[in-house]
Amino acid sequence: MAMAMPKAASLFALAVALVLAMVSLVAGAPGFATFYTPSYTPSACYGYEDQGTMIAAASDAFWNGGEACGHRYVVKCKGATNEGVPHPCTGRSVTVKIVDLCPAGCAGTIDLSQEAFAIIANPDAGKVKVEYRRYVRHTFNLLAS
Repeated sequence: MAMAMPKAASLFALAVALVLAMVSLVAGAPGFATFYTPSYTPSACYGYEDQGTMIAAASDAFWNGGEACGHRYVVKCKGATNEGVPHPCTGRSVTVKIVDLCPAGCAGTIDLSQEAFAIIANPDAGKVKVEYRRYVRHTFNLLAS
């Protein structure tokens, strides 16, 4: 006969399982981030519909014919790319929504809004090394047993 797990222990185990399931253990892809300045409309994905300031334009590296539209990415600065700002990173990360295609000649893998770039790095750097990963929100359907 199986022993029943105490209620507090089973709730704790469930909470731990949910947290682990929501945290992505996948490392991000390396790349470069640049930034662009307002006005952020029109955009390739949303036309003249304002999407706020935590936005970005995808380079051809992951644009995929517009499939990237609406996807969210977590971006973190990993280091400098030039000698002007030797330590540009703030240590923070930012989550942005893809709203546009980076124009031809784009120098970054991801082109962040000016506001998003300032969260992760000193804008004077202009271009920084980053790690980025797609943010996927997990939903759960808990069934009573």
